Amino acid sequence: MSELKQKIDEAVKAVRARTAIAPLAGIIFGTGMGAMADTFEGKLKIPYAEIPHFPLSTVESHAGNLVFGYLEGIPVVAMQGRFHRYEGYTLHQVTFPARVMKALGCRYLIITNAVGSMNPLIPAGSLVLISDHINLMGDNPLIGLNDDALGPRFPDMSKPYSCEMIELAEKAALENKIRIHRGVAVAVTGPCFETAAEYRFFHRIGADIVTMSTVPEVIVAVQAGLKVLGLSTVTDACLPDALLPLTSDEVIKISNSLEESRQKIIRGIVKGLQ
Repeated sequence: MSELKQKIDEAVKAVRARTAIAPLAGIIFGTGMGAMADTFEGKLKIPYAEIPHFPLSTVESHAGNLVFGYLEGIPVVAMQGRFHRYEGYTLHQVTFPARVMKALGCRYLIITNAVGSMNPLIPAGSLVLISDHINLMGDNPLIGLNDDALGPRFPDMSKPYSCEMIELAEKAALENKIRIHRGVAVAVTGPCFETAAEYRFFHRIGADIVTMSTVPEVIVAVQAGLKVLGLSTVTDACLPDALLPLTSDEVIKISNSLEESRQKIIRGIVKGLQ
């Protein structure tokens, strides 16, 4: 047994001592988005500090709990707060919870995040379904010895985002009269917001939105055989020729304003899972 597999088993054992819920879907909540976990029926919160090998959230608006419960009658598990490379964690640590979710029984993973948009047709205040991504983090969570029990050495990334789940999200958006976009995400390490020249470069290479998270978790989830959906909230316009200063408080404020729409879409997705 690899060291990673042993750590996963220890984390799962600690969780199973607290709950017997076998989640069908996992949800990773991004910046300012963890409130939905408090709406789960029969919810149980386990602080990250009480789960072996889990990192701790160090960023404001990331609560730091693993939450179990039922959403639309479906058993789920959610991260109230995620981890980032810029906090000093390795990508192996950042993606560890996704591996634990898989080991707990998850077959689907919904990842939310706050992003900037370089596409003038996707303004601040928009919701975006990630259709593909570009990894510019300069790192990969699969680097190192591979445990074949956790997934293949060379996972195929031709379709990292589930077409089935995207269709469910678009159906939920239509039913609730919510406008939603599709877009390509580019991932960078952060934590500083990017320069005008960087935003211009990202757009020229085919990216619509930029994130400091998500892609590492997607890579690990795909390797593990999970179906993945990325749901982004555009909190700032990153138009190089009209760039305005930005603060994390503004990001959280805009993210909070879209909470109701985001929850309706996630509920619609989970309701359609089998």
